Amino acid sequence: MSEAVTVEPGAVEPFASVLRRHGLELTRGETTALQVNVGRLCNQACRHCHLEAGPGRPEVMGPETMDEVVRFAARAGFAAVDVTGGAPELVPDILDLLAALRPHTPRLILRSNLTALRERGPEFWGRLRDLGVVIVTSFPSVSRAQTDAQRGAGVWEQSLDMLRRLNELGYGVEGTGLELDLVSNPAGAFLPPNQCRAEERFRRDLARRWGIVFSHLYSFANVPLGRYRRWLEESGNLAGYLEKLAQAFNPATVGGLMCRTQLSVAWDGVLYDCDFHLAAGLPLGGRPRHVSECEGPPPAGTPVAAADHCYACTAGSGFT
Repeated sequence: MSEAVTVEPGAVEPFASVLRRHGLELTRGETTALQVNVGRLCNQACRHCHLEAGPGRPEVMGPETMDEVVRFAARAGFAAVDVTGGAPELVPDILDLLAALRPHTPRLILRSNLTALRERGPEFWGRLRDLGVVIVTSFPSVSRAQTDAQRGAGVWEQSLDMLRRLNELGYGVEGTGLELDLVSNPAGAFLPPNQCRAEERFRRDLARRWGIVFSHLYSFANVPLGRYRRWLEESGNLAGYLEKLAQAFNPATVGGLMCRTQLSVAWDGVLYDCDFHLAAGLPLGGRPRHVSECEGPPPAGTPVAAADHCYACTAGSGFT
């Protein structure tokens, strides 16, 4: 299918238009995962953060919403529940939420920025291990300078220290069943390198220089929302970055996009197709709907909202 498209100078073709031009629709498949965003509170204020999380942000999930999320997970029986933030480690009652979710999913994930996890101490880490929680950590680079430039001075050393402690607990160590995954993303207005080659480099350098092991590495493009979009605008990189994303559009990624199989619930209980639509204020189905209202996830075939930030998920190998 082809379609004549007129795009204003400095803008990119609307994402929905690109989908139509390729004969594609963005609709749900079977929803198998629930992502739980427990808030914007974080001990870091990273330049690339699409949620503009940071110290002092008041948005955190309260106990009543946590209870509703657990009831929803029990009703739906998700194959995976992925707890994210902000820094979820800093949210009060987070261990209670993880323990309550544990019986309702075979794969329970906690996203961590490592420095916040380090602040919580050995008792907290041991509880994660005992619950069999998968830990997915932000670790942008094997370079101290790049890491500290993106996340703040001293983050590199603290992150390495926390990775060593997780290895001592068995996380990332073959045969323990304790999964430790790293997430790398670019420090500037460019796309990430090939994920397989990046994983080889991270695995080689971390093992040889610091004796650190991990399970998997994911390499993702930054999404032009929130604090990262503001930095792109202020640095004069927004138009160029959007153009890079649009030029790297890969139609083969659309079938595997996470928004087709995942549902996101915010700290206030409102549902979204994904964490990026949450950041952009695009609620599921076009209207705010609380998790307590839903018996289960939307059926297969339900349309997913398409927006121009979706280019970040379809560039190159995609963000799935």
